[in-house]
Amino acid sequence: MSEFTPSRATAFYCPYCGDEDLRPEKDGAWLCGSCRRVFSVTFIGLQIPEVTR
Repeated sequence: MSEFTPSRATAFYCPYCGDEDLRPEKDGAWLCGSCRRVFSVTFIGLQIPEVTR
């Protein structure tokens, strides 16, 4: 992997084939070395459940 980029969400495996051979691409995308698909991962945020009493 290349150096850490704070704006890039980290992918640990390809969501299509499950392989772990991922390479960073332009604009925060990832290239899978196995199936050659390019995809991106977006972190939207955290949702804290409301507590009702």
